[in-house]
Amino acid sequence: MAEKKQSPKKKLTRSEQRDLDTKIGFIEGLVRRDPGYVDALQLLGDHYTQSGRFVEGLHVDKQLARLEPENSLVFYNLACSYSLTDQFDLATAALEKALVLGYRDFNWLAKDPDLK
Repeated sequence: MAEKKQSPKKKLTRSEQRDLDTKIGFIEGLVRRDPGYVDALQLLGDHYTQSGRFVEGLHVDKQLARLEPENSLVFYNLACSYSLTDQFDLATAALEKALVLGYRDFNWLAKDPDLK
């Protein structure tokens, strides 16, 4: 099952950013070899978001939505990515789909900074 993306709440130290960039590079290599590798894509999207690379995270979330069209958490994360890229109408549509598909973590939804 997909995991919720972690919001970029704090500024990363240089060391943390370097470590995150290393992870991103490794996972990008995995995804190049297997574009349907859902677990790797989920990690990559999360890491892009943590790194503030929201457009790249959105691209990954769109790919995941095509691969996992019935996964409520995938559509929740897609809504977050749309919101982080100021595409609020698309964020609303993706969030509505996540709810229709069964997303029910209303406590997190109410405080998720990605959906401000």
